[in-house]
Amino acid sequence: MSIDTMAIAILLGSFFVMVLLRFPIAYAVALSSMFCLLSQGLPLNTICQQMVKGISSFSLMAVPFFITMGCLMGSGGISEKLIALANACVGWMRGGMAMVNIVASYFFGGISGSAAADTASLGSILIPMMVDQGYDDDFSTAVTITSSCEGLLVPPSHNMVIYATTAGSLSVGSLFLAGYIPGAFLALSLMIGSYIISLKRGYPKGEKFSIKNLFRQILISFWALAAILIVVCGVVGGKFTATGSAVIAVIYSLLVSVFIYRGLDWKGVWRVIGECVDTLAIVLALLLNLIILVLGCIMDMAPIILIATPILLPIAVSIGSDPIQFGIMMVLNCGIGLLTPPVGAVLFIGSAVSKVPMERVVKATLPFYKCMIVTLLLITFVPAISLWLPQMVQAGL
Repeated sequence: MSIDTMAIAILLGSFFVMVLLRFPIAYAVALSSMFCLLSQGLPLNTICQQMVKGISSFSLMAVPFFITMGCLMGSGGISEKLIALANACVGWMRGGMAMVNIVASYFFGGISGSAAADTASLGSILIPMMVDQGYDDDFSTAVTITSSCEGLLVPPSHNMVIYATTAGSLSVGSLFLAGYIPGAFLALSLMIGSYIISLKRGYPKGEKFSIKNLFRQILISFWALAAILIVVCGVVGGKFTATGSAVIAVIYSLLVSVFIYRGLDWKGVWRVIGECVDTLAIVLALLLNLIILVLGCIMDMAPIILIATPILLPIAVSIGSDPIQFGIMMVLNCGIGLLTPPVGAVLFIGSAVSKVPMERVVKATLPFYKCMIVTLLLITFVPAISLWLPQMVQAGL
C-alpha cells in the first residue's frame, strides 16, 4: 500500500470511527486531519497554516456582513412590507397566497440571500395565514421551503461570494447578475406547480387586482428594495467591492429598520446582532473545518461549495461550461439539497415553524422537487438563462 493510499485510509477511517463514537463533527474532522498529517510525517503547524490560508480572503468578509444585513432587515418590519407588495402583484390568482409566498421569497431573498432566513422570517407569517384561509398546512410549508431557495440565486447571495472566492478570479458582480433570471425561472416554475395544485384542491383566490394598490405598495416597499440596488449596482458598477457593498448595506438596513419602518428599537438591534453572532459562529466554524469531500452529504451548502468547486469547476470548464453558469448550477443544486432528507436544514426549519411533521412536509414537497429539477435542467442546458444579463451589462459598460 502506497503512502498516499494509507494516508487516505487513515483520514477516512479515523473520521468515520469518531462519527460512530458520536464525536462532534468539527472535532472528528480536525483529529482525523491531524492523524493523516502525522502518518505522512508532516508538521502539525501545517494545519493552522492551511486553515488560516483558507479564510484569509478579503472577499469572504462579505459573508458575515450579508448575514447581518439579512437579520436586521428580517427583524425590522421588512417582511410584512414585501408580503403586502407580493399580494398586490399576484394575490388575485387562484391559490393567491401560495403565489404571494413565492413572489415574497423572491423579494426577500434579494435582501437576505439566505434560504434559512427566508423560511424562518416569511414562514412564521405566511404559513399561519395560508392555513387560516383554507390551505393545507403541509402544502403551505412545502411552498415556503421550496420558494426560499430563490434567495440562494437572487443577489446578494453570500453563497455566490463563497463560490467566487473559491473558484478564483470570478466577478462577484457577474454572479449576482447571473442569478436574477434563473431565480425568476425558479419562481415561475413553482408558481405553475402551485397553480395546478390549487386548481385540483380548490384553494381560494385573493382580492381583485388593483393598479392603485400595487403602486402604493411599491412606494411603501421602496426603502426595502433599495438595499438590493445598493449592493448589486455598487458591485457591478465597480463602485464597491463585495465586502464594501455589504458593509454599506448593513448600515443602510440598520437605518431603515430603526428610523424609517421602525420595526426595531436599539434594544432590538442588540438582540438581532446577538442572533447574528450565533449564525456567524456556525458559518465560520464550517469554513475552518472543511476538509473531507464526503462531508458534503451531511453539511450546509457553504461547505459543499468550498469543497466541491476546486474539484468540479475544472471538469465543468473542460466540457464547455462557463464558470458563471456553473456557479448558478451549483448554488441551485445545493439549494435543493437543503430541502432533502436526512439533513435538509431548511426542511427542518419549515417543519418547526409550521409544526407539521417532517414526513408530511416531505410528501407535500415532492411536486415542487419536480419544478426545481426542471428549472435546474433549463439552467444547465440553456446557458443564456444565466449568462445573458451579465453579458449585456458588461457590453454596455
